[in-house]
Amino acid sequence: EYADEGPDAVISRTLGAALQGCLERREQVLVLLNRRGYATSVFCRQCGDAFECPNCSISLTVHRVRRGWRARCHYCNYSVDVPTSCHKCAAPYLEQAGFGTEKIEQQLRERFPDARVSRMDRDSVRRKGELTSLLSKFAAGEIDVLVGTQMIAKGHDFPGVTLVGVISADVGLGLA
Repeated sequence: EYADEGPDAVISRTLGAALQGCLERREQVLVLLNRRGYATSVFCRQCGDAFECPNCSISLTVHRVRRGWRARCHYCNYSVDVPTSCHKCAAPYLEQAGFGTEKIEQQLRERFPDARVSRMDRDSVRRKGELTSLLSKFAAGEIDVLVGTQMIAKGHDFPGVTLVGVISADVGLGLA
């Protein structure tokens, strides 16, 4: 996929074709990616500096917010607005790398504009009752494609679901 479609290809051609078929048949789809957020990191293309949490020393995950972009630590919840230039060398060449459920949701909406796409992760169901409401809508067939983290993979029975796509399934194989 990377060789044929480029580095921004997140949804494989096989999964895209299967999704198209399900949507044409009015079937439901679950798409799992166990990483929330929009991008997994921000780095400077000039000096290579990566934005890390000052408390945990891990890459900050980029989230889309109403007023722009916010980088957040998923361990301690430290967050900061993503600047327009590098804090180390002042270069304006910041790049977001990787992807999370927010980016998957966006790409599915762009690729299948008529599909009713929703996202279920810790960021999208924060308030009391939101999780139950979202699952009820999916069970009632009001949502065609549900993108989410491991929250969508446990204990659900949706008879309308005929396809489950796992994005970057092989990434987890190399973890201890």
